Amino acid sequence: MVRALPEQPPGFVDAVLAVVDDIPPGCVATYGDVAAMLGSRGARAVGQVMARYGADVPWWRVIRAGGRPPAGHAERARPHYELEGTPLRPSADDDGYRIDLAAARWRP
Repeated sequence: MVRALPEQPPGFVDAVLAVVDDIPPGCVATYGDVAAMLGSRGARAVGQVMARYGADVPWWRVIRAGGRPPAGHAERARPHYELEGTPLRPSADDDGYRIDLAAARWRP
């Protein structure tokens, strides 16, 4: 059985997109970081917002825990990281790299 993704309240969607839009070039935040900035523990809800509405904000700046790029978008995201000077390091997983989270994590 496939579960439908729950709808997020418009205020939450707008708040997530505003936070993501504020992340400076060369910096990143995890889905959990974005949720925490909004007083939430809903990292998955942030992921759902990004999947549905994130195309018009710098989506590549929101990454998975451990420095992994957005799922399924590593190839598309890499040129953005390189252009912005986001610190990367090689990895042996399918993505081939990780963002150096210790160096690039944004803390407003």
